[in-house]
Amino acid sequence: METIYALSTAPGRAGVAVIRLSGEGAREAISHLTGAALPRPREAALRRFRDPETGAALDRGLVLFFEGPNSFTGEDVAEFHIHGGRAVVAAMLRCLGHMHFLRAALPGEFTRRAFEHGKLDLTAVEGLADLIDAETEAQRVQALRQMEGALGHLYEGWRARLMKALAYAEAEIDFPDEEVPGDLIAKLGPEIASLNHEIGAHLDDGRKGERLRDGVEVAIVGPPNAGKSSLLNRLAGREAAIVSEEAGTTRDVLEVRLDLGGVPVTLADTAGLREAAGVIEQEGVRRALVRAGKADLRIVVAAPGEGTDFALARDGDLRVMNKTDIGGAAGEGVIGVSALTGEGLDRLEAALREKVGAAYEAHEHPLITRARHREGLAECAASLGRAGEALQAGRDAELVAEDLRLAARSLGRLTGRVDVEDLLDVIFRDFCIGK
Repeated sequence: METIYALSTAPGRAGVAVIRLSGEGAREAISHLTGAALPRPREAALRRFRDPETGAALDRGLVLFFEGPNSFTGEDVAEFHIHGGRAVVAAMLRCLGHMHFLRAALPGEFTRRAFEHGKLDLTAVEGLADLIDAETEAQRVQALRQMEGALGHLYEGWRARLMKALAYAEAEIDFPDEEVPGDLIAKLGPEIASLNHEIGAHLDDGRKGERLRDGVEVAIVGPPNAGKSSLLNRLAGREAAIVSEEAGTTRDVLEVRLDLGGVPVTLADTAGLREAAGVIEQEGVRRALVRAGKADLRIVVAAPGEGTDFALARDGDLRVMNKTDIGGAAGEGVIGVSALTGEGLDRLEAALREKVGAAYEAHEHPLITRARHREGLAECAASLGRAGEALQAGRDAELVAEDLRLAARSLGRLTGRVDVEDLLDVIFRDFCIGK
């Protein structure tokens, strides 16, 4: 397998940059650049780096060597910790590019090699990607747990139990006339029911893991001059939106990102909903309606004299009566606030946290984080359901075994045990080079 290299730290000016290599040529590359003996595995050594062709000094930094299989990728890995100036990084990469036994890594290729050498399963790979992209503390906790194998161990545990049940069913098929101890097929019923119950409970999680990973879209909607932009500024804690007494000031959708108890929230301020006077405002209203329709949650804002019937509200929306400082009255199920004075903002924030599930809690089992997981688990549960029905109806063991085989295959696809080739490009394409 070819030896690959890439800048593993972010591009641009920095105090330190790290260039990583993986493959059999890592040892030779160290020798070419340093002209010195290979450092002891997993121990940093200070070295001067030189251009192998001209002998010109490039930089002075640290070299680390990780001997396979005790490395991230399972291969020999070298790391050059150099100064992070653009010219230094460019010179090092140029010299590596001139070595005929090296080539630049493709996006996600280091992680892909880690998977191919059994260092990570597919759920752990996805957890690593999520950890790199984590913006909030709760996202970090969830991603780290998944990267360290929490989901993979859960799914592989279920798969092992399925394979054992499948072995019982196949024993009935392969040895119909033999004296097989006990009625093996009869033992499958409780195990199938137990597995189906556990997987069903895992699926019935309110999509908390996906919401935590992807974030929640919240749209602020209402008539012009209801104080939507002022409310957004209050919730954001900064002057993100222009506020004016002139109706129709907001013409486009304005977004801010919030961290509510560890859950990332995109809060969108939209144009006031009314009969628009001009083409630009008409487009703003259209975009507001589209965004409101796609949002996970809407904050419907009203104010005295600006439309107070909450006709735009739907089930599950937060209803907010703004401008309580000038006489706005909040009825039942309505939160009264004043975006001007801040009165009632604590109640609104508490309600918003509750709606988006911001009180992140540790769970006994890890949460589903991707649609791929949910689809595979649903397929597994459907196959288990059919196996249970066939067992109760006294059908042939072959039918039960086939559904158990399909159920195990669905779980195997989640961790990368089976049918992985069509998934690899999809999963690794979102990685940057060097990860």
